[in-house]
Amino acid sequence: MVLLKGFMEQQVQPAGIDLRVSEIHVYKTTGTLGVNDRLLPETSPIKPHDGVWALTPGAYKIVFMDAVSIPDDAVGLCFPRSSLLRMGASLHCTVWDPGYRGIGEALLVVHNPHGIRIERGARVAQLILIRVEPKPSTVYRGRYYGERLGVEIRETRKQG
Repeated sequence: MVLLKGFMEQQVQPAGIDLRVSEIHVYKTTGTLGVNDRLLPETSPIKPHDGVWALTPGAYKIVFMDAVSIPDDAVGLCFPRSSLLRMGASLHCTVWDPGYRGIGEALLVVHNPHGIRIERGARVAQLILIRVEPKPSTVYRGRYYGERLGVEIRETRKQG
């Protein structure tokens, strides 16, 4: 895995890399998932107080701080850090396909009836890679490719 922008040494773990939280959003509208299309709900960022979010029970969208690039011969799986689970919150992530590049997001659900507090930049998830064999003939270039990178993504293909 390649991190596309700065990271801290303590993010590197024996089995993967920790991802930090940059933004937390509340859901403002309904989402729709159809057979051929989807409409994502509108969200609104919550401002942290002195760099800390105080979250009550409920569902939140989080945006990670770290830009990643999943190698073409691997798939990324994202799991919550154990400290988050022990506080009474869960983190739900999707499969990060071979070739995904961007700053991802996840669903944070606060189950603790007393809420939780999270500091901006806290490590909340661990991304692990699993090699895919044989190497896929195509890689991810879907809707979320290059999300939040702030740069134009240019594909290069070998002439053959």
